[in-house]
Amino acid sequence: MVSADIARTVVGVIGNVISFFLFLSPVPTFVQICKKKSVEQYSAAPYLATLVNCMVWTLYGLPMVHPHSLLVVTINGTGIAIEVIYVILFLIYSDKKKRLKMLVVVLIEIVLIALLTLLALTTLHSVNKRSTVVGTICILFNIMMYASPLTVMKLVITTKSVEYMPFFLSFASFANGVAWTSYALIRFDPFITIPNGLGTIFGLAQLLLYATFYKSTQRQLAARRAKGGDADLSEVVVNTNSRVSNKLGTASAPAPAQINGKGRTSVVHGAA
Repeated sequence: MVSADIARTVVGVIGNVISFFLFLSPVPTFVQICKKKSVEQYSAAPYLATLVNCMVWTLYGLPMVHPHSLLVVTINGTGIAIEVIYVILFLIYSDKKKRLKMLVVVLIEIVLIALLTLLALTTLHSVNKRSTVVGTICILFNIMMYASPLTVMKLVITTKSVEYMPFFLSFASFANGVAWTSYALIRFDPFITIPNGLGTIFGLAQLLLYATFYKSTQRQLAARRAKGGDADLSEVVVNTNSRVSNKLGTASAPAPAQINGKGRTSVVHGAA
């Protein structure tokens, strides 16, 4: 019979794989940015938020804070590297004013994480106290990110169209939440269970909306094709400035989503 530790490891590895691909979901957006050499109307908020989210979850997974959470560290450490690349590209292709604002935000994030790390390791003298304090902060960060899927879901209901909520991203978000919630329940960890349980619910809600409005979406697309026009709500840009992933702590709640001028949704996830 498979032991709980082996089952937890297997589920955690699956969660790492799903989360990794979710972290890569904005790549098409950055390909466009690099080609045009401009960030245009895209917002850096989702990437800055996911970056700090990954940093705090990486801290949570360290042995001196929350032992036996290596898989939380691996995926969020990977997330940090990926988000740093996104932020650097944003800095390269932003104007001076936007670049300065981003640098200030990044500096604040680094200082906050450094202070949290210092305080956790020097003033809290047991792993239980450290995991409780850092885990609570992780949950708060994830909750602040829940505004993004709500924004996208509201748009779907308003337009009766899932054109801006790609099925595979919604499904991956749901699968990510299920994987990390399962991981947290095998050896109960409330700090990973709560945000990922909510992430699972939001993912399921998106899938239900997709099923509900799929046919009406096809009718709208057919009507536009018949009129020979492409103009529609894809010109709307929704920038979620909330936050502060999929992720994670292992799998964290969905990060901010952004609907770009092409009508596609870029979703950044934290892990844990």
